[in-house]
Amino acid sequence: MSQEPLRLALIIGSNREARFGEVVGDWFAGVAKRRGDLTVDVIDLADHELPTVLSQNPSPRVAAELEKVSPRLAEADAYVVVTPEYNHSYPAALKNLIDWHHTQWQAKPVGFVSYGGLSGGLRSVEHLRPVFAELHAVTVRDVVSLHMAWERFGPDGAPKDEGPAQAAKVLLDQLVWWGNALREARAKTPYGI
Repeated sequence: MSQEPLRLALIIGSNREARFGEVVGDWFAGVAKRRGDLTVDVIDLADHELPTVLSQNPSPRVAAELEKVSPRLAEADAYVVVTPEYNHSYPAALKNLIDWHHTQWQAKPVGFVSYGGLSGGLRSVEHLRPVFAELHAVTVRDVVSLHMAWERFGPDGAPKDEGPAQAAKVLLDQLVWWGNALREARAKTPYGI
């Protein structure tokens, strides 16, 4: 088994103005970067303007935008999606990123960090699981769910208690296990559908 750290793409799934996702994403990226078994690449959807009309032959502008994000998704061994809950589901910008890509997700694990009001964004996660299953990705069971997230973080951007850090460790441990297992399997037998 390879001892090389897994390449983790951390996707901040909201591009809404005045979003809280950047706080959550920065905190989680910091937790992941402290581990020796991961390298972290943060992909913030506020930095990528992909059109909502999918095309087999994207315009030069769209191709340039895809070139900024597609190779980073392809190079990743695993993903963590940081998602709010909008209207009982996940943001359109996140679905758009997912739909512009196909093979990049295959045979790789996906973990979730959700945030929101009383539900903590869990409904968005439950909507994302079948989408990633359709793309032949493996979603890990445990989730970091931040109920009333804006009340759980201090002005320094860190959680006010240890609960989120403990949940992050469980999620990342599972993600690393699946990431190593699937990376080894892809090396033995390239994945194809």
